[in-house]
Amino acid sequence: MLKKNIPFSPPDITDEEIGEVVRALKSGWITTGPRTKLFEERIAEYIGVNKAVCLNSATDALELTLRILGIGPGDEVITSAYTYTASASVIHHVGAKIVLVDVAPDSFEMDYSKLADAITEKTKAIIPVDIAGKMCDYDSIYKVVESKRPLFKARGKLQELIGRVSVIADAAHSFGAERKGLKSGKAADFTCFSFHAVKNLTTAEGGAVVWRNDLGIDDDWLYKQYMLYSLHGQNKDALAKTRAGSWEYDIVCLGYKCNMTDVLASIGLMQLNRYEGLLKRRRQIIEHYDRLLEGAGFVSLQHYGADFVSSGHLYLLRIPGIGEEERNDIIAKMAEAGINCNVHYKPLPMLTAYKNLGFDIKDYQNAYRQYVNEITLPLHTLLSDEDVAYVSDTLVRICR
Repeated sequence: MLKKNIPFSPPDITDEEIGEVVRALKSGWITTGPRTKLFEERIAEYIGVNKAVCLNSATDALELTLRILGIGPGDEVITSAYTYTASASVIHHVGAKIVLVDVAPDSFEMDYSKLADAITEKTKAIIPVDIAGKMCDYDSIYKVVESKRPLFKARGKLQELIGRVSVIADAAHSFGAERKGLKSGKAADFTCFSFHAVKNLTTAEGGAVVWRNDLGIDDDWLYKQYMLYSLHGQNKDALAKTRAGSWEYDIVCLGYKCNMTDVLASIGLMQLNRYEGLLKRRRQIIEHYDRLLEGAGFVSLQHYGADFVSSGHLYLLRIPGIGEEERNDIIAKMAEAGINCNVHYKPLPMLTAYKNLGFDIKDYQNAYRQYVNEITLPLHTLLSDEDVAYVSDTLVRICR
């Protein structure tokens, strides 16, 4: 078999994106300006919500949401033990306590049966993780949250308005996914997306946050809060300040610096134009993998079902009966064949920073069992059917 070179997840960039970036550079607007605002409008329209806020990452979208909700020292926020650090580090950044819940047996999703026990009077938010592009079971999450409503103690007007623990989706992987008729962005109270270079829709670096329309929130007020927090607490952005005679501004809070730029938004606008086609191709690749690997003894994440459609971000595969060392050896042999694979994820309690906070992987055995034999195969829209066959055949041969 002729050796190929198959990268893990390169960006799918065409002349459309390149041309729009050039137009943005020539326009004189390279920081936050008209393209960023248009991208926000297009995202909100795509999802079916009233407003979207573009920022420089999903991480900042999560952190600013916690801060705007007034969450900080003395509070607790729950997330999954099986995720990337960004889901939990933002909790630490705002001074709240990280509470981790194990995944369910043989699942990458949080164990919803254990969620209720993790909620206390100090709990202010839950950050579920839509891993690999498949939305969590938000119905189950809200059922638990509602059962614990009597415990909730609001702090600040936004928490009082919501009246219970807030659900903030880490939807870094799930832009374009659906579950039970709701697009990602309409299920959780707040939903935070990533447009990082490896994501389905990229702006090189970037992210966005949206919120449900039915919470009774003043959309214009909340949008302004994100604008203030993302630009030093300044009450005018660069676009507003350039209007004739409008130089003067105020700093109304000590904010942060995490705005999206027009150069990045220009990439996103063109990616969004192409996005339905990109999602379709990802589904074709996933279904091709599924057919080729059927019967080989592997267990892959189910991306499509009767009431859910994944965004198809990652192809997570488990190889039953092997351990961490054997899995790593398989990844090395795949690399020798020119195939770059990955692991999603090493559970947070296995990482030094979380060990230093007192977490122990012995308390998260389901997460550990998911991790030790997990391998993530290349999945991106530059793969050909022949590439998928090469990856599949090589994996089966190595695992014999």
